[in-house]
Amino acid sequence: MNNIRKEPLNTLGHNFIPAQYIPQGKDEYYLRHIQNPDSSRYRQLNAHEIEVLVRNRNTCDNWNTLLVSEAFNPDLVKNCKFFGLVRIGKLESFFLEFNDLRMPVGLYNSIIINCDFGDNVVIDNVNYMAYYIIGNEVIITNVNEMSTSSHAKFGNGILTEGEPEEVRIWMEICNENGGRAVIPFDGMLPGDAWLWSRDRQNEDLQRRYREMTEKKFDNQRGYYGTIGDRTVIKNCSIIKDVKAGSDAYLKGANKLKNLTINSTPEAITQIGEGCELVNGIIGKGCRIFYGVKAVRFMLGSNSQLKYGARLINSFLGDNATISCCEVLNSLIFPAHEQHHNNSFLIAATIEGQSNIAAGATIGSNHNSRGADGELLAGRGFWPALCTSLKHNSRFAPFTILTKADYPAELDIPFPFALVSNDVSKDELQIMPAYWLMYNQFALERNAWKCESRDKRTEKTQHLDAHYLAPDTINSIFESLKLLELFAGKDYCSINLSEKSFTESEYRNFGAAYLLDKNNNPTSFTIQNHTFENSNRAVKLLKPASAYRSYRDYITFYAMEGILDFCRNNEWLKKDALLTFVNTPKDRLDFVNVGGQMIPSNEMSRLKEKIVSYEVISWQQVHEFYVAQGVAYSSQKLDHALASLHELNNNVVFDETSLQGMLLWYLDFRKYLLAEIRHSRQKDYENPFRKMMYADTKEMEAVIGKLDKTPFILLQQEKLKKDTLFVQGLIERLK
Repeated sequence: MNNIRKEPLNTLGHNFIPAQYIPQGKDEYYLRHIQNPDSSRYRQLNAHEIEVLVRNRNTCDNWNTLLVSEAFNPDLVKNCKFFGLVRIGKLESFFLEFNDLRMPVGLYNSIIINCDFGDNVVIDNVNYMAYYIIGNEVIITNVNEMSTSSHAKFGNGILTEGEPEEVRIWMEICNENGGRAVIPFDGMLPGDAWLWSRDRQNEDLQRRYREMTEKKFDNQRGYYGTIGDRTVIKNCSIIKDVKAGSDAYLKGANKLKNLTINSTPEAITQIGEGCELVNGIIGKGCRIFYGVKAVRFMLGSNSQLKYGARLINSFLGDNATISCCEVLNSLIFPAHEQHHNNSFLIAATIEGQSNIAAGATIGSNHNSRGADGELLAGRGFWPALCTSLKHNSRFAPFTILTKADYPAELDIPFPFALVSNDVSKDELQIMPAYWLMYNQFALERNAWKCESRDKRTEKTQHLDAHYLAPDTINSIFESLKLLELFAGKDYCSINLSEKSFTESEYRNFGAAYLLDKNNNPTSFTIQNHTFENSNRAVKLLKPASAYRSYRDYITFYAMEGILDFCRNNEWLKKDALLTFVNTPKDRLDFVNVGGQMIPSNEMSRLKEKIVSYEVISWQQVHEFYVAQGVAYSSQKLDHALASLHELNNNVVFDETSLQGMLLWYLDFRKYLLAEIRHSRQKDYENPFRKMMYADTKEMEAVIGKLDKTPFILLQQEKLKKDTLFVQGLIERLK
């Protein structure tokens, strides 16, 4: 049965903290005084003020514990019941207006227990309000219950004194069995969640993550909920154990419980109608609207949940949007998009710049004896409509999957690949470098879009949105080796079948075969492979074109780095530039740490420092991210130079060869612009798109003119500027 206790009315508003948890020499308000230390501004009521308050149908269990500021106006407090220590700031004869809502300053029609109020607040029709500290010019109206418990944790996975371990909130990301669970905390970044979810075999490292998290908080009971300045709360049912920053806007929510809602004047967070949010931490500048259900979750800054989305045991990174769908047990890096009611994303690590289409079911079915499967997808992951995948699967960056029910687990190592399931032939088909060869518009626009939508006010983690970065380039190098190996075996099976060769020899044959324009194989059929967990054949489509495209884009990546260096060092003379370009560099391995590219050796050193207590806090980890962000441009440049030398077998560049490379760069840039325009032009020439319009003029009125496409115009202007710069650089090298 329900445990309903009866206590004397005169104890209402007292004993918030159980006596055994109050330190010796302190009272039950000691933490409240720390949270709101300006007690000198308050005074007791005078006899006239009490008379006015009584006349206005207010009651109080003890008028001596209702404290006010000097600018208190009792005429602006009506029909309220006060219990415990209540402190009220300035009340003046104004009304506050927000989005056409106009409310008179004051406290009206509310039950208030142990609360502090800032200046010129509006509190109206709050049926039950207990243990809150309210900022200045806050509007709170039509709320059923707004309270804080003595053991409130505001979404953090901590324990207060006397609580058992079983009540701790864990966020079970990446895997449904909880094997990669992390303890959420306010300020946790995608990189932190990724770090903690990995290296589960390293018990010392896992213990240190937990210690650093618990060190961020004390375990004292009795912290009050806080509502920041200028926050507006209206028409909400239940708000319990919630801490909100300034300028937040909460309207029509059904239930908000155990939350931290970060919000600032520069990055306002809004929560709208029908939302039910429990055990979560919400970043700055977020938007959560229309029936969202979220439990045990974290949102990065500037992200959105909309239209009935369900987010459970998941971390959604910065600048991301999820609407209408179900996401469970996932870790999602920044710039993720998922917009459709019938898509599922479960037990996945998605490394950002991703898009999950309608009907995609990722992880909704288990093919092992337990709910322990996982999916890992590099950034730029794009499964098409009605794609069904099996766990465990892994995908290189910028993998696109055609609509299909993929019958077995996949391991796709080729970046920018198009993957298809050909049911009629019962084979898996992979076209490496598809994006690079056929959809430059999408690639370039995706990078531009991600950068322009990065509205974070605190960019602790540096994000590189360009499709050519250390992660994709390193993946390309591995793909070149695979293509060489398969091409070499194909060539030898046809021409040298009586002999056997080493892997290195096969690769040498394969490289020559793929670069020979007189031999342009359209496909390789591979029987023995690890691309799919099956015995059926896998077909690699257009391998020679992919191989050449991969090589071109490595060169393009390197030249972009060299030109950026030259722009930043205009004083550079010919000899100095040649020395710089020919200085040996190592092509380092990089890791995508929550959207930030960091050399793996730096990550290893960080983990060693955490275990050895040289790094003792998450703040120091975040300082590491910042330092790596500062160093990234130099690291990326070194990586680009190393890639160029490795691709060209460590040849020494002289002024003639460097001039040739610069001219090649200009030609390649012109080719890219033509490909960008051609990719978009297909939409204007497709007869099935054109048939919806009466004529060309109507089509252009609806979708815009091709030659006026803003992104294409931007690329044209950029090419003009870069051409002038490169031509000037060539002159300097003569």
